Amino acid sequence: MTKKLRILICDDHALFREGIKATLRREPSIEIAGEVENGRDAVAEVKRLKPNVVLMDIAMPELNGLEATMRIKESDPDIKVLIMTMYDDENVITRCLAAGASGYVLKDAPPSQLLYALDMVQKGREYLDPGVIKKVTDYFKFARTGETSYDRLSDREREVLKLIAEGHSVKEIATKLNLSVKTVDTHKYNLMHKLDIHDKAGLIRYALQNKVVEIQTMDLDDAPGEPGPNKGAA
Repeated sequence: MTKKLRILICDDHALFREGIKATLRREPSIEIAGEVENGRDAVAEVKRLKPNVVLMDIAMPELNGLEATMRIKESDPDIKVLIMTMYDDENVITRCLAAGASGYVLKDAPPSQLLYALDMVQKGREYLDPGVIKKVTDYFKFARTGETSYDRLSDREREVLKLIAEGHSVKEIATKLNLSVKTVDTHKYNLMHKLDIHDKAGLIRYALQNKVVEIQTMDLDDAPGEPGPNKGAA
């Protein structure tokens, strides 16, 4: 008889835990060893229940999932931790993996993806949600080369980004740079594609985060402005 995969669920939202349990209970190869609502209890229950895999949230009271993962792996390196969270920030992802997590799944993933991820990590392999793979790849590329997403923009694309963030329309940018509207629109589309950003508000946030403009130089009323060329005409 095949030994069942024992899962400890760690999440501070009771409704989410119930949904996960309903999914896992349909799988004859899986046994729910227990459930907890914070990282501190997860560390304690791992020692008592000896699960094969801990399904771990990140943002929780008392002890967060990142710290709990580190403590679990220190106490028993054989126990696998699969992070399941809403956070898709590359820094959070890489910190979890560095802490010893074997996988990372977003909470909007379909049940079949969660089951596949559990199967992978219990076999000793790592699993990353398709929604975060590109972010992690870009993060490690930057770590190796020092190249940022801003570095990949051309000088003209940086000019266009700055002017968009300052609240100028495509037509105004064309006039300022002595270019045609179509050319500016093309530069805008290219920089949005390179940055994987799909609206003007996103470009403004990016420009602020990367110090392309200072907040006092912007007209914030313009923030929700026109979509990029891939969403419609500017």
